[in-house]
Amino acid sequence: QAQLRESGGGPVEAGGSLRLSCVASEMFSHYAMGWFRQAPGLDREFVAAVTWDGTDTDYADSVRGRFTISRDNEKITVFLQMNNLEPEDTAVYYCAASPGIRNVRQRPPSNYWGQGTHVTVSS
Repeated sequence: QAQLRESGGGPVEAGGSLRLSCVASEMFSHYAMGWFRQAPGLDREFVAAVTWDGTDTDYADSVRGRFTISRDNEKITVFLQMNNLEPEDTAVYYCAASPGIRNVRQRPPSNYWGQGTHVTVSS
C-alpha cells in the first residue's frame, strides 16, 4: 500500500531544533521525495527535496543553511533536520513523493502526500 507517515513535529521555541521523519512504504524506494509546508490560509510551499538515491538535494531560500534533508534508503525514510527555527517556520509539514522525476520542487501532479505533522515555533 502507498503510505507516507510524518512524525517529529511539535512546539518549540525560536532558535530551537526539531527533526522530522517521513516513513514511506516500499513502493517509494525509487521516488523523488521531499518536504512542503502550509500555514493557515496560505498556499503549500516547497521546503526541501532529495533525489531517490539521496545524491542531490534542493532547498527553498527561506530555509537554506538552517534545514538539512537526508534519506535512509534502507529504511525508506526521509528526514528533515530543522535548526535555528523561527516563528515564520510555523506550519503543517507534509512529506511528498513522486515517480519519474528527480526533484519534487515543482510539485508534479504525480505527487503523493502524507497527512502532515504540525510545527509551532514560538518567539
